[in-house]
Amino acid sequence: MDHGARALVLLSGGQDSAACLAWALARYGHVETIGFTYGQRHSVEMDARQRVREQIALGFPEWAGRLGEDIVVDLAGYGALAESALTRDVAFEMGARGLPNTFVPGRNLVFLTVAGAHAWRRGLTHIVTGVCQTDYSGYPDCREDTIEAQARALSLGLDAPVTIETPLMHLTKGETWALAQELGGDALVDLIVEHSHTCYRGVRDVRHEWGYGCGDCPACKLRANGWRDWRGA
Repeated sequence: MDHGARALVLLSGGQDSAACLAWALARYGHVETIGFTYGQRHSVEMDARQRVREQIALGFPEWAGRLGEDIVVDLAGYGALAESALTRDVAFEMGARGLPNTFVPGRNLVFLTVAGAHAWRRGLTHIVTGVCQTDYSGYPDCREDTIEAQARALSLGLDAPVTIETPLMHLTKGETWALAQELGGDALVDLIVEHSHTCYRGVRDVRHEWGYGCGDCPACKLRANGWRDWRGA
């Protein structure tokens, strides 16, 4: 626990960012959050991120005092340029370049650049993001070398050290569930199941043991498989 450190968590409302918020609250004395609207095809995750914040503050009093401000940044102009299956109502499929059409080009680079500027302004020394190169959909901006390069670029561009923390980088989805259990026990696992949202289709009226979603989009399958791996089913 570093009581003097101040962190900014990229909070989307999904399983990974919810786990990262808990991870940061367990380590840093002050934690703020940032979210982005970029023309997503549904607003469910944006609603989920607020519920995650609220429920963590209610369910974990020891963390509530460390949870600071939240900001949502409108990046709709960028989303219009980087259209994908996450911003248009189209079927999920592999694209011509060998990447899934859920790939939003440069999304994490844009998010981290904006987060870096906000962190610099707010005096937040650590940026925490839930990117992962173990269980991911083939997105090149989730890889460790990409994030390391981005941290270097931000440090140079802001003329100040920028630390980007990626606690999930080498974890499978099953290990991410295990991390939540380690951080906050069954209460945190239940919170993530009930209040976070990962489904690409934005389905919120069908509940599975691992949470809400359509059950057959790539994000749901990844989350469900991770749950089964963790539970040993």
